[in-house]
Parts: sequence; C-alpha cells; structure tokens
Amino acid sequence: MIGWNALALLATTTLAPPPELPAPPPAEAIPTPEQVMAIPPEARAFLHERVMAPGKSQERRLQRLMELVFQPSGIDLQYDTEATLTVAETWRQRRANCLSFALMFVALAREMGLQARMQEVGQVVIWYEEQGLMFNAGHVNVGMSVNGRPATLDLDQNVLYDRSGPQPISDQRALAHFYNNRGAEELARHDYAMARQYFEAALRMDPRFAATWSNLGVLDARENNDAGAISDFDEALAINRNHAAALHNASQLYQRLGQTAQADQLRTRLEHNRRRDPFYHFLQGAAAERASNYTRAIDHYRKAIRLYPSAHQFHFGLARAYYLNGQNRRAEREMERARALGSNDQTRALYQAKLESLRRLGAAHAAH
Repeated sequence: MIGWNALALLATTTLAPPPELPAPPPAEAIPTPEQVMAIPPEARAFLHERVMAPGKSQERRLQRLMELVFQPSGIDLQYDTEATLTVAETWRQRRANCLSFALMFVALAREMGLQARMQEVGQVVIWYEEQGLMFNAGHVNVGMSVNGRPATLDLDQNVLYDRSGPQPISDQRALAHFYNNRGAEELARHDYAMARQYFEAALRMDPRFAATWSNLGVLDARENNDAGAISDFDEALAINRNHAAALHNASQLYQRLGQTAQADQLRTRLEHNRRRDPFYHFLQGAAAERASNYTRAIDHYRKAIRLYPSAHQFHFGLARAYYLNGQNRRAEREMERARALGSNDQTRALYQAKLESLRRLGAAHAAH
C-alpha cells in the first residue's frame, strides 16, 4: 500500500512483467554503499525499455514507475517488515520494508531523471491486521518533486507520523539506517561479529546516528564489556538526550551493576519523556482497550489528543472507548472530530459510516 499526497495519479496502463530471477546467495562481507544502491542490470534494462519512453512527461514517467513497482504486471512489491535489502535484492526478491522500498524507488527514480530523496520520520504508529498496532521509532519514505510540486510516497498508507512529519535526509543517513537495521538483525541472530561490522559501517555513514550507538551498547553489554556499553549509551544520549531505547537500556545496565542512583535518574527522565509523548499515551490507550479497561483507555486517549489534537486516529480511538464504556453521545462527538480530521476521502467516508451507525444505535436506544 502507498500513501500519496499532493500529486494526482494518472491513468493506469499495463506493463509486461520483468522475468523472475533467483535471489543471489548471501554475501559473506557486508555490502559497500555502492553495492547497496546499485541497480541490477536486468532492472536498468527493463526500466529503459519499458518505462522511459522518449517524450514522456515527468508525471507520466513517475506513474509508469509506480506501476512497475506496485502492480502485478510489474514486480508487485510486497511489504515485509524484516526485509532490509539492497536495491538489487529488493528487485529480485520483490519484497521490502519501508527502508528497502525507499532505497530502490529513489535509485530507480533518479535513473529516470526524476528528483527523488529519502525522508526520515522520528516516530510512527502503523496499523496492520485489523487494528493491530506497531510502534516504530524511526521510519523512512520517499520525497518527490515533479515539475515543482512536492509529494510523499510511502510503502504503507496506514501510518501516523509524529508532529514533525517526514524530513529530508542525505543518502549517507539513509545508508546508516540500512547498516543499523542489518546489524540489529545480526544481533538478534547472535552473530555478534557481523553485527559489529554493520554497526561500524552505520557510524561511518553517520557518526551521530544515536540508534546505532544504543545498539552498540546492547552488543557490548552482551559481550560483557560493561564499560564499553556505558560509553556507547552515553554517546547516544549526548546526541539525543531523550533517546528512549538508550535511556531504557542504560538504566537496565546501571541497575544490574548496582548503580541504582544512575539507573533511577535515567528511568525518571524516560518516564518524563513518556508523559509528553502522544504516541506513548495512544499505545497505552489501545492496550487498555484490548484489556477491556475502558476508563483507563479513555484517560490515555484524551492525554494523547491534548498533546497531538490533529491526529484523527486518536479521536477514533477515544470514540471507540467511549462507545464501549456506554457513553454514546461522547462517542458520537469524537467520531465527528475524527471525520473532520480525516486525511482523505476514503477515511472520512469510513468515519461517516461509523458515525451514522452510532446515531442509529442512539435513536434505537432512545425509542426503547
């Protein structure tokens, strides 16, 4: 799924699909930045033969590129949260997470002469599988400029950005995300030597990437290098004093080492940050709602809205909690607000349908 703003899509045409190719065997060494971004020969040939027809406008080229990436007649790219892949791997395996998608789409767009860049969002909440939620402290998508008109392209349209929204980043910063993700995957597989290589590569791309310093701290702690871990966490917090993962990990380490004063200080800072984080309250509200604790859910949803009043998803959550708690009039009011704030016609129509259902239920109860 894609989220597309500020640039209308053009009519759809059918592209002959590229041939299926087997995935290459995994490399023993980590890929260089050039290898991460390299367009495979078969992709470049397909792009030039089928997409970059001479005389086509920028809008038409972009539309054909989107068809190539997303339609079954193209490579039919599928979303996979664990697929941190190079451009060539994404093309051949036809799956990607948000980062892999951004790397491939930007590389292909630039090959076609389009202006494209990677963008970073500090925090997002993603909806999946019937109101399931996934919090992601870091998200990457694509920023485009076509004939002077800006647009954002996202692999998943069910994303709520933080209040800062997408911010342009350099290719080096995007590559730091790539190496950091790969390092975290190796860390989860307990291949600590490979994880360290990836983390070091991430820091070569961006020495001020706080997430990698925090991950290095976890790695050093697992290898019983407590002094190194503390240094890593300190570095992460010097870059971003509110980095939640570094605060949590460092407090846990200090607690294990018996340095309770330092642990308490970091936990206090973490809790202070959480109280000011609308996403934290929203996720706490969703958890309380799933546990049928609707009073607690209402409290957290209202706190989220006070901190981030324009997020229609927060008002929808509060409307659900009010309804489940038997407060139908308040549920109707919040549903109206969610509808008014809806980001597109489809979302507003969904809220309108739910609002009408609430009104029918209210009328039926009043008549009874």
